[in-house]
Amino acid sequence: MGVPQLREGRMHAPIRVVGLIACAVLIGVAASPAAADLEDYLGKYTGENGEGYLRPLVDAIGADLNSGIFRSGYVPADGFHLSLETPIMAAFFGDDDRVFMAAPSEGFDPDDPVEAPTAVGQTEYVYVAGINDTRDGFPGGLDLSSFALAAPQIRVGSVMGTEAILRYLAIDVGDSDIGKIDLFGMGLKHSISQYLDEPPWGMDMSAGFFWQNITIGDELMDATAFTAGVQASKRYVGGFATAEPYVGLGFDTFSMDASYEDDQGTDIDLSFESETSFRGTVGLNLSAAFFTLYGEYSIANVNTFGFGLGLGF
Repeated sequence: MGVPQLREGRMHAPIRVVGLIACAVLIGVAASPAAADLEDYLGKYTGENGEGYLRPLVDAIGADLNSGIFRSGYVPADGFHLSLETPIMAAFFGDDDRVFMAAPSEGFDPDDPVEAPTAVGQTEYVYVAGINDTRDGFPGGLDLSSFALAAPQIRVGSVMGTEAILRYLAIDVGDSDIGKIDLFGMGLKHSISQYLDEPPWGMDMSAGFFWQNITIGDELMDATAFTAGVQASKRYVGGFATAEPYVGLGFDTFSMDASYEDDQGTDIDLSFESETSFRGTVGLNLSAAFFTLYGEYSIANVNTFGFGLGLGF
């Protein structure tokens, strides 16, 4: 029986999808010289190997998308309010995210699992020696310590202490393999403190939810993100500026399906099932006139840091 050799074919795989999300769709900061090398790598991975390779990057995308949405417990009771915002979210990777146990090619001897780089791991191949001077290899990754995304959003309200939040982006990246990328998100935030005669410590409190869907190409990738939770904040006004520290508690879900061809022309379907992650957030808004700056840190299965700018009234 012939022993499979290392293959270096063109890439039609999900990593190109997530890379393009970062680089083209959401002003990603995952641009890296290693990104081009992935064009030669991904045909190697299918099934469980493909899922293990991509999982840290997929989780980071989900964590980023579910960040930067709820940044205050305050919701005006009524009146027209509009804010245009550019949140930027970054997820951080640990050492465990950089490697996974990959299975050698079918028929390769030895066939014991090998510690190989994930999509965010080292850029170098990992090789395994077999019988008769054969070898199998596992592609490198992007060598990332973090992964950042940005998504424009609009916040509008208020009706009975409720405001709506929208994200929308449609772009054609001009690649015949990818084509159009669409992102749409919507949600609501509702004031809780309006029902309380004396809110604890004079805080503003609210609850909200947000749903998002992103699609790329012709059924190449379809992902859904959802987050819901409660927020509390307190505003301190001094002169022409306002400082508003806030905290939040919620849960997130994210799932993704991807369809592609490996380097042998075989159709591959990968499904990353929805997982729930509880999130705790602490942050600070600084506002003056029509401008708002914010920064926050969230602790969840994948920790994120976010900052951004808002313009509105």
